Amino acid sequence: MNDDPIVVTGLGAVTPLGVGVATNWQRLIGGRSGIVSNTRFDVTDYACKIAGLVPAKADDPEGFDPLDFVDQKDLKKTDTFIHYALAATQEAVEQSGWAPDAETEKSRTAVIIATGVGGLPAITSAVNVVQERGPRRLSPFVVPSFLPNLASGHVSIRYGFKGPIGCPVTACAASAQAIGDGMRLILSGEADVAVCGGSDACVDPVGIGGFGAARALSTGFNDEPQRASRPFDRKHDGFVLSEGAATIVIERLSHAQARGAIPIAVLAGYGTSSDAYHVTAGCPDGEGAARAMRLALQMAGIGPEAIDYVNAHSTSTPVGDAAEIAAIRAIFPDRGKDLAVTSTKSATGHLLGAAGALEAVYSILALRDGVVPPGLNIDDPEPDADVFDLAPNEAKSKPLDYVLSNGFGFGGVNASLVFRRA
Repeated sequence: MNDDPIVVTGLGAVTPLGVGVATNWQRLIGGRSGIVSNTRFDVTDYACKIAGLVPAKADDPEGFDPLDFVDQKDLKKTDTFIHYALAATQEAVEQSGWAPDAETEKSRTAVIIATGVGGLPAITSAVNVVQERGPRRLSPFVVPSFLPNLASGHVSIRYGFKGPIGCPVTACAASAQAIGDGMRLILSGEADVAVCGGSDACVDPVGIGGFGAARALSTGFNDEPQRASRPFDRKHDGFVLSEGAATIVIERLSHAQARGAIPIAVLAGYGTSSDAYHVTAGCPDGEGAARAMRLALQMAGIGPEAIDYVNAHSTSTPVGDAAEIAAIRAIFPDRGKDLAVTSTKSATGHLLGAAGALEAVYSILALRDGVVPPGLNIDDPEPDADVFDLAPNEAKSKPLDYVLSNGFGFGGVNASLVFRRA
């Protein structure tokens, strides 16, 4: 694999920081937060009154208008997570320049778009229709509007990609696993190109209410939304539910070179594991997470000393942050401030099934530009985390050769990706 590595040739993103990779990166390294007051629905009866909302184009020139990506006639047939996936994928595919005409090339292109939940707002709406107006008032398109695999389905149909198609639904590790699945399909010879990522759009009454009932969401910063997501800070009190999508295009270096595509980074390693411990909490010592990181390093053919930056999964929950730091300390026991560790969720909130793909995009950009994104809202760092360089509240220029990006989820699923500078 080292002679002909798998490279990234396209990136796309739709997030609370805006639409497009360039906008996201500029705002991320500028220390901007995408967390706002939740205006999606009436939150009077909810303890958490904030969210990471993709800005509307009417409110932000770099915001989102679904009609830029979806025909009017298809808009109501598809839920929001599909709209976001189509938008992020359009950007990634256009950057990659992959637009095959030959049926053989189309049949060698895989599509793996993950989600944590799928079309939760469409499901909620359908339940309300049945209860209030009866089942005969349901749209014939309601089921395909919310099925988790339909983001992949719509991407495949739009571009005519006829290779393997998939949709990991492994909670908050889903899109990191989607990238790993795409990598495996190329390594096994089943595909030449993989379009992979994730999308979620669950900021609705059930999403906020459900995570709120589990006491997983931040409630202490309702009056200061931008301060709410604070991984590794002592005042962290829960995550911020967010929405969006991210997509990357991967292929062999030889395949990219043959068609004149420019590699952005190398996808060097992938590891995944299970805690087999608890439905919603990671193992406190981070053993499962550490195993995933070791497997990713092993595939990349490097030792822990080669990693310059860890884009942590940490969501801003005290239990989750502590478990991941325990895992990172187990892998990098002697690195100290030489190793940068930040969580870009401090700026975006938690995109659930899209988080891993978005953080992969940010990790790739960090490698490209030699910049560690800031860890926002770190005013009083947790001592166990403060042994590393947390880049508190300000981006930091630093030569980067390898970056490790983590994604962990309910059910004990762990996934880690290693990227190398192109």
